[in-house]
Amino acid sequence: MTAVDTDGWVRTSREGAVLTVTLDRPDQLNAQTPATWAALKAVGDSLDDGVRVVVVRGEGRSFSAGLDRSLFSGDPATAGGLGQLGSMPAELAQERIREYQAGFRWLRSPGIVSVAAVQGHAIGAGAQLALACDLRVMTENASLRLPEATLGLVPDLTGTSTLAELVGYGRAMEVCVTGRPVTAAEALTWGVANAVVPAGELDAAVATLVAALTAPPVGAVRETAALVRSAVRNTPEAQDAAERAAQARRLAELAGR
Repeated sequence: MTAVDTDGWVRTSREGAVLTVTLDRPDQLNAQTPATWAALKAVGDSLDDGVRVVVVRGEGRSFSAGLDRSLFSGDPATAGGLGQLGSMPAELAQERIREYQAGFRWLRSPGIVSVAAVQGHAIGAGAQLALACDLRVMTENASLRLPEATLGLVPDLTGTSTLAELVGYGRAMEVCVTGRPVTAAEALTWGVANAVVPAGELDAAVATLVAALTAPPVGAVRETAALVRSAVRNTPEAQDAAERAAQARRLAELAGR
Protein backbone atom coordinates (compact mmCIF):
# COMPACT_ATOMS: atom_id res chain seq x y z
CA MET A 1 0.00 0.00 0.00
CA THR A 2 1.37 3.43 -1.02
CA ALA A 3 0.16 6.89 0.00
CA VAL A 4 1.40 10.23 -1.35
CA ASP A 5 1.13 13.70 0.14
CA THR A 6 1.32 15.90 -2.94
CA ASP A 7 1.70 19.17 -1.02
CA GLY A 8 4.54 18.06 1.24
CA TRP A 9 6.21 15.68 -1.23
CA VAL A 10 6.11 12.76 1.21
CA ARG A 11 5.34 9.23 0.02
CA THR A 12 4.70 6.28 2.32
CA SER A 13 4.50 2.57 1.69
CA ARG A 14 4.13 -0.34 4.04
CA GLU A 15 5.17 -3.95 3.90
CA GLY A 16 4.14 -5.90 6.97
CA ALA A 17 5.66 -4.30 10.06
CA VAL A 18 7.92 -1.97 8.05
CA LEU A 19 6.79 1.52 7.04
CA THR A 20 8.90 3.39 4.48
CA VAL A 21 8.67 7.18 4.38
CA THR A 22 10.17 8.78 1.28
CA LEU A 23 10.83 12.44 0.58
CA ASP A 24 9.71 12.57 -3.04
CA ARG A 25 10.94 15.79 -4.58
CA PRO A 26 14.09 14.66 -6.40
CA ASP A 27 14.14 17.57 -8.86
CA GLN A 28 14.71 19.88 -5.88
CA LEU A 29 17.01 17.47 -4.00
CA ASN A 30 14.10 16.80 -1.62
CA ALA A 31 14.13 20.35 -0.27
CA GLN A 32 11.69 20.71 2.61
CA THR A 33 8.89 23.14 3.44
CA PRO A 34 6.48 23.47 6.36
CA ALA A 35 4.10 21.29 4.33
CA THR A 36 6.78 18.56 4.40
CA TRP A 37 6.96 18.72 8.17
CA ALA A 38 3.18 18.66 8.47
CA ALA A 39 3.10 15.59 6.23
CA LEU A 40 5.79 13.90 8.32
CA LYS A 41 3.86 14.66 11.51
CA ALA A 42 0.72 13.20 9.95
CA VAL A 43 2.62 9.98 9.27
CA GLY A 44 3.68 9.81 12.90
CA ASP A 45 0.17 10.51 14.11
CA SER A 46 -1.19 7.67 11.98
CA LEU A 47 1.17 4.95 13.25
CA ASP A 48 -0.53 1.82 14.49
CA ASP A 49 0.78 -0.86 16.80
CA GLY A 50 1.67 -3.13 13.89
CA VAL A 51 4.52 -0.89 12.72
CA ARG A 52 7.85 -1.96 14.17
CA VAL A 53 10.39 -0.25 11.89
CA VAL A 54 10.20 3.06 10.02
CA VAL A 55 12.66 3.65 7.18
CA VAL A 56 13.16 7.26 6.05
CA ARG A 57 14.56 7.80 2.55
CA GLY A 58 15.05 10.52 -0.04
CA GLU A 59 14.20 9.91 -3.69
CA GLY A 60 16.97 10.57 -6.21
CA ARG A 61 20.61 11.47 -5.69
CA SER A 62 20.32 13.26 -2.33
CA PHE A 63 18.59 12.49 0.93
CA SER A 64 17.58 16.14 1.43
CA ALA A 65 19.31 19.44 0.70
CA GLY A 66 17.45 21.16 3.54
CA LEU A 67 15.05 24.09 3.38
CA ASP A 68 13.42 25.10 0.14
CA ARG A 69 15.12 28.27 -1.07
CA SER A 70 11.84 30.17 -1.10
CA LEU A 71 11.72 30.00 2.71
CA PHE A 72 14.82 32.18 3.01
CA SER A 73 12.80 35.17 1.86
CA GLY A 74 12.79 38.05 4.30
CA ASP A 75 9.32 39.04 3.11
CA PRO A 76 6.80 38.58 5.97
CA ALA A 77 4.18 37.78 3.31
CA THR A 78 5.99 34.58 2.25
CA ALA A 79 3.98 31.80 3.92
CA GLY A 80 6.20 29.66 6.13
CA GLY A 81 9.24 31.80 5.31
CA LEU A 82 11.87 32.96 7.75
CA GLY A 83 10.70 36.52 7.32
CA GLN A 84 7.20 35.58 8.36
CA LEU A 85 8.48 33.76 11.44
CA GLY A 86 10.71 36.67 12.33
CA SER A 87 7.80 39.10 12.17
CA MET A 88 5.70 37.08 14.63
CA PRO A 89 5.60 37.64 18.40
CA ALA A 90 8.15 35.35 20.05
CA GLU A 91 5.52 33.11 21.63
CA LEU A 92 3.75 32.55 18.32
CA ALA A 93 7.01 31.91 16.46
CA GLN A 94 8.05 29.35 19.06
CA GLU A 95 4.69 27.60 18.83
CA ARG A 96 5.02 27.42 15.06
CA ILE A 97 8.51 25.92 15.36
CA ARG A 98 7.21 23.45 17.94
CA GLU A 99 4.73 22.24 15.33
CA TYR A 100 7.57 21.83 12.84
CA GLN A 101 9.65 19.88 15.36
CA ALA A 102 6.80 17.41 15.80
CA GLY A 103 7.46 16.20 12.25
CA PHE A 104 10.87 14.98 13.43
CA ARG A 105 10.51 13.97 17.08
CA TRP A 106 8.00 11.14 16.43
CA LEU A 107 10.78 9.11 14.79
CA ARG A 108 11.81 8.02 18.27
CA SER A 109 8.29 7.15 19.35
CA PRO A 110 7.76 4.19 21.67
CA GLY A 111 7.13 1.00 19.74
CA ILE A 112 9.26 1.71 16.67
CA VAL A 113 12.89 1.76 15.63
CA SER A 114 13.64 4.26 12.86
CA VAL A 115 16.34 4.00 10.19
CA ALA A 116 17.54 6.75 7.85
CA ALA A 117 18.90 5.65 4.47
CA VAL A 118 21.17 8.54 3.51
CA GLN A 119 22.73 9.18 0.11
CA GLY A 120 24.32 12.33 -1.24
CA HIS A 121 23.58 15.52 0.68
CA ALA A 122 21.81 15.73 4.02
CA ILE A 123 21.94 19.43 4.82
CA GLY A 124 20.18 21.48 7.50
CA ALA A 125 16.67 20.11 7.86
CA GLY A 126 17.83 17.07 5.89
CA ALA A 127 20.64 16.35 8.35
CA GLN A 128 18.28 16.87 11.27
CA LEU A 129 15.78 14.43 9.76
CA ALA A 130 18.51 11.80 9.46
CA LEU A 131 19.68 12.52 13.02
CA ALA A 132 16.10 12.25 14.31
CA CYS A 133 16.13 8.55 13.43
CA ASP A 134 17.53 5.91 15.77
CA LEU A 135 19.94 4.48 13.18
CA ARG A 136 21.58 5.61 9.95
CA VAL A 137 22.96 3.76 6.92
CA MET A 138 24.97 6.08 4.67
CA THR A 139 26.51 5.76 1.25
CA GLU A 140 30.21 6.45 0.81
CA ASN A 141 29.50 9.75 -0.94
CA ALA A 142 27.04 10.98 1.69
CA SER A 143 27.63 13.82 4.12
CA LEU A 144 25.74 15.55 6.90
CA ARG A 145 25.89 19.30 7.41
CA LEU A 146 24.22 21.76 9.80
CA PRO A 147 24.96 25.19 8.29
CA GLU A 148 22.37 27.16 10.24
CA ALA A 149 24.84 29.16 12.37
CA THR A 150 26.69 30.32 9.26
CA LEU A 151 23.36 31.74 8.03
CA GLY A 152 22.70 33.58 11.29
CA LEU A 153 20.27 30.91 12.51
CA VAL A 154 20.35 27.83 14.76
CA PRO A 155 19.44 24.17 14.15
CA ASP A 156 15.89 24.07 15.48
CA LEU A 157 14.39 20.81 14.19
CA THR A 158 15.60 18.66 17.12
CA GLY A 159 19.14 18.46 15.70
CA THR A 160 21.19 19.73 18.63
CA SER A 161 19.97 17.15 21.14
CA THR A 162 20.17 14.19 18.77
CA LEU A 163 23.65 15.15 17.52
CA ALA A 164 25.03 15.73 21.02
CA GLU A 165 23.67 12.35 22.13
CA LEU A 166 25.50 10.68 19.26
CA VAL A 167 28.87 12.44 19.17
CA GLY A 168 29.30 14.21 22.51
CA TYR A 169 29.63 17.85 23.49
CA GLY A 170 32.86 18.84 21.75
CA ARG A 171 32.14 17.38 18.35
CA ALA A 172 28.54 18.58 18.38
CA MET A 173 29.70 22.10 19.22
CA GLU A 174 32.23 22.11 16.38
CA VAL A 175 29.83 20.73 13.77
CA CYS A 176 26.94 23.04 14.73
CA VAL A 177 28.97 26.25 15.02
CA THR A 178 31.26 25.84 12.01
CA GLY A 179 28.63 24.30 9.74
CA ARG A 180 31.20 22.06 8.12
CA PRO A 181 30.13 18.80 6.45
CA VAL A 182 30.64 15.51 8.25
CA THR A 183 31.70 12.88 5.73
CA ALA A 184 30.35 9.36 5.77
CA ALA A 185 33.75 8.08 6.92
CA GLU A 186 33.71 10.49 9.88
CA ALA A 187 30.11 9.63 10.64
CA LEU A 188 31.02 5.96 10.86
CA THR A 189 34.01 6.63 13.11
CA TRP A 190 31.94 8.88 15.38
CA GLY A 191 29.05 6.43 15.65
CA VAL A 192 26.60 8.62 13.71
CA ALA A 193 26.43 6.05 10.92
CA ASN A 194 25.80 2.42 11.75
CA ALA A 195 27.08 1.38 8.31
CA VAL A 196 28.63 3.03 5.25
CA VAL A 197 28.22 1.25 1.93
CA PRO A 198 28.70 1.91 -1.80
CA ALA A 199 25.76 3.75 -3.34
CA GLY A 200 24.59 0.67 -5.21
CA GLU A 201 24.38 -1.34 -1.97
CA LEU A 202 22.26 1.07 0.09
CA ASP A 203 18.95 -0.74 -0.43
CA ALA A 204 20.44 -4.13 0.40
CA ALA A 205 22.19 -2.82 3.51
CA VAL A 206 19.00 -1.21 4.80
CA ALA A 207 17.02 -4.40 4.10
CA THR A 208 19.57 -6.46 6.05
CA LEU A 209 19.37 -4.08 9.01
CA VAL A 210 15.57 -4.03 8.95
CA ALA A 211 15.48 -7.84 8.92
CA ALA A 212 17.73 -7.90 11.99
CA LEU A 213 15.56 -5.33 13.79
CA THR A 214 12.36 -7.27 13.19
CA ALA A 215 13.78 -10.71 14.01
CA PRO A 216 13.58 -10.64 17.85
CA PRO A 217 10.22 -10.76 19.65
CA VAL A 218 8.39 -7.46 19.29
CA GLY A 219 7.92 -6.92 23.02
CA ALA A 220 11.60 -7.41 23.75
CA VAL A 221 12.63 -4.98 21.01
CA ARG A 222 10.25 -2.28 22.19
CA GLU A 223 11.30 -2.56 25.81
CA THR A 224 15.00 -2.59 24.85
CA ALA A 225 14.63 0.42 22.55
CA ALA A 226 12.92 2.34 25.33
CA LEU A 227 15.75 1.49 27.73
CA VAL A 228 18.46 2.60 25.31
CA ARG A 229 16.66 5.90 24.70
CA SER A 230 16.23 6.60 28.40
CA ALA A 231 19.84 5.66 29.20
CA VAL A 232 21.26 8.84 27.67
CA ARG A 233 19.27 11.02 30.12
CA ASN A 234 18.63 8.92 33.22
CA THR A 235 20.83 8.77 36.28
CA PRO A 236 22.38 5.31 36.80
CA GLU A 237 19.91 4.70 39.61
CA ALA A 238 16.91 5.65 37.48
CA GLN A 239 18.15 3.54 34.60
CA ASP A 240 18.71 0.54 36.86
CA ALA A 241 15.11 0.90 38.04
CA ALA A 242 13.88 1.15 34.44
CA GLU A 243 15.75 -2.04 33.57
CA ARG A 244 14.26 -3.87 36.53
CA ALA A 245 10.73 -2.80 35.65
CA ALA A 246 11.15 -3.70 31.98
CA GLN A 247 12.57 -7.12 32.78
CA ALA A 248 9.75 -7.85 35.21
CA ARG A 249 7.26 -7.08 32.43
CA ARG A 250 9.10 -9.33 29.98
CA LEU A 251 9.31 -12.21 32.46
CA ALA A 252 5.61 -11.89 33.27
CA GLU A 253 4.74 -12.02 29.57
CA LEU A 254 6.96 -15.01 28.95
CA ALA A 255 5.40 -16.74 31.94
CA GLY A 256 1.96 -16.16 30.44
CA ARG A 257 0.76 -13.71 33.06
